[in-house]
Amino acid sequence: MFGGFMGGVALVTGGTSGIGYACAKQLHDNGFQVVVTGREQTKLDKTLTEQPGLAGYVNDVCDREGVRELVAAVAREHGPIEVLVNNAGRGGGGPITTISDELWLDVIETDLNSVFWMTRAVLSECPSIRSTSGRIINISSTSGKQGVPFGTPYSAAKAGVIGFTKALAKELAPTGATVNAVCPGYVETPMAVSIRESYSALQGISEEEVLANFEAKIPLGRYSTPEEVAAMVGYLAGPSAASVTAQALNVCGGLGIY
Repeated sequence: MFGGFMGGVALVTGGTSGIGYACAKQLHDNGFQVVVTGREQTKLDKTLTEQPGLAGYVNDVCDREGVRELVAAVAREHGPIEVLVNNAGRGGGGPITTISDELWLDVIETDLNSVFWMTRAVLSECPSIRSTSGRIINISSTSGKQGVPFGTPYSAAKAGVIGFTKALAKELAPTGATVNAVCPGYVETPMAVSIRESYSALQGISEEEVLANFEAKIPLGRYSTPEEVAAMVGYLAGPSAASVTAQALNVCGGLGIY
């Protein structure tokens, strides 16, 4: 039988808020043993209190040695990881001439390089993920396909995640494991609030006007919810998606059309 629905281990990075938190709940409801990570102990403790049955670790995905130690600890204390959801990330941007080296490098480090480090660690520590029940799901963005103004670091990083996903999917295909990216559009999360604040300051308009402008670009006329994104992740983690690999699937209300 398919391992994931028999209690396999799923690791969700950045699982203490937003999309990651919704993914953790979805996978737990689907029968996985879910382990989440977060950078702040307080947020992690709150998540574990609100969602009994989850396990969690404080971890910074930009800390390469910390990533290796995390994966080894999860495998040792909970069992081999069967599903990896690379969700941890950050926003960041502005007019290109104002973007500092530090901002550019931190966005690339957090949103792209960490996906490589975490995935490499899991494949090394948990060779059994290379099987028909193995799943690697990377949270990218529609901005990685079509770009967003004043978001060059974020768009570049998320485009890199899509390329990484497709290449790794083909590398692992002979094993039966699948690798896919999920590409949310506008989703109502704490990051979305900070993005509206940034655009408000940049464009000299209210946050309400920014929201209205964003919603006007979405054919369905509304932001997606974290739960709707998590539903796609839940599908990809399950047995019905066994032949879905090397894809970058949009959850965006029609914002992205490719």
